[in-house]
Amino acid sequence: MAIAFDEYQLDPRRRELRRGPNPVVVEPQVFDLLAYLIEHRDRVVGKDELISTVWAGRIVSDSALASRINAARKAIGDSGEGQRLIRTYHRKGVRFIGEVREVESAAAAEPVTSTMATGHGKPSIAVLPFANLGGDPEHDYFSDGITEDIITELSRNRGLRVIARSSSFAFRGSGDARAVGRELGADYIVQGSVRRAGMNVRVNVQLAETQNGTQLWAERYDRELQDIFEVQDQITATIAARLEPEVGIAEQQRAERKPVQALEAWDFFRLGTKTFYRSTPGSNEEAQKLFRRALALDPELAQAYGFLSYAMVLSMVYYESVPDHAALDEAVAIARRGIELDERDALVRFMYGRALLARGAYGQAIDELQLALELNPSLAVVHCGLADSLACSGRFAEAVPHFDTAITLSPHDPLRWAFMAYRALAHIFAQQFELAAHWARKATLVPNCHYLAFSHRVAALGHLGRTGELEEAVGELRQRKPDFSLRLARERLFYVKDAMLLASYLDGLARAGIPDQP
Repeated sequence: MAIAFDEYQLDPRRRELRRGPNPVVVEPQVFDLLAYLIEHRDRVVGKDELISTVWAGRIVSDSALASRINAARKAIGDSGEGQRLIRTYHRKGVRFIGEVREVESAAAAEPVTSTMATGHGKPSIAVLPFANLGGDPEHDYFSDGITEDIITELSRNRGLRVIARSSSFAFRGSGDARAVGRELGADYIVQGSVRRAGMNVRVNVQLAETQNGTQLWAERYDRELQDIFEVQDQITATIAARLEPEVGIAEQQRAERKPVQALEAWDFFRLGTKTFYRSTPGSNEEAQKLFRRALALDPELAQAYGFLSYAMVLSMVYYESVPDHAALDEAVAIARRGIELDERDALVRFMYGRALLARGAYGQAIDELQLALELNPSLAVVHCGLADSLACSGRFAEAVPHFDTAITLSPHDPLRWAFMAYRALAHIFAQQFELAAHWARKATLVPNCHYLAFSHRVAALGHLGRTGELEEAVGELRQRKPDFSLRLARERLFYVKDAMLLASYLDGLARAGIPDQP
């Protein structure tokens, strides 16, 4: 049964809010808050009670609590001024005052899966309580804390629907991914364990899809417990950063298995991302077509706007498109549309920031990327984008820690060669040619690495004057781009506004014998 009020239905079992026949997308924590207020609508619910139940006793600021209450109001067409459904009682708390009745769920005939129950077919994921294998019940707080933090970090990803703690913790100790998936409407299950021994801790984590219970990914993390909260934060950030691309790959494979006539907007979007990450001129062009096809089916798919803009920018930086103001303006406008649709999507903000950087608006780009980092500090590409933007602005010391974080968070990222290549370019700009040669070399060892990484290595070695290594590096660059020249390098680095930085790069290439014209 669902709970109906005003024009809305809230279905606790399916974790779904609807306005009429249409689903309303809300963050998991906001859903839990709204459901709790409705369940206890017979009385005023105080701040401490909300923190104890919805936030499981975690420290929550007054502003964060107020923000979630405002989000709950907005989701059901209420406001702080109107207080038509959720009323605030000064110094006491809040209460749901709408008239409520039980009805048959409007979605009862639909299968309980995230692709049917949420907008855009976003996949859903449940994080079950990590098992405490140490045997000491006093250490449950640590394993539960890691679980809760992973839920929080994954909730920052707007491409996922994350099952709330109050639902997933009911399945503590369950090992049947398929059964849990059916009960929670989850496409993916995260499970794990924590074992403490003295000042050491080992965390195991697995990701499984629920359709047939197949394990998709597993990892083990060993840490020393110098600062327990710092270790918890490190492990959480690393796990969240690894889970997101793994789910993305699984979603791409699901879309590929569908017949073309059954593909929907989200499927075309996922096929587009898989094609995009092949990092070739042809795949970039095909990815743009797939993103546009997704948007034709769903003009409100924010991430498709972001990826389309990013693909357009990279076609000018890496591939055959000629950089021009009109194309860059279009890329900026497309990414901005994605932000307008979902201003809290860190990935779309990252892509908007990259478009602004390409357009030469460094200050705006850095502002957007810092906002993206606040929204999702576990997103490796944001750290890389911010680092590159800082480097182009001459702020090299600030850039390096973000390059380090990007590489640490996502060591198997499909764009990891770019993390290393952009870092190499930053070291060239900073006149740190040994470091530049080191990181450019690491970038060139990654499959699908672009020829510009080889160019960065040549430029660094040109400054260092290492004849033997330079001959090898120039040969590798020529294999990948036989017509490479200073003119082409200048064209592809169009976004570098500082003439001295660009001149230093081109000087390294010239010393290596790269001609001005093909």
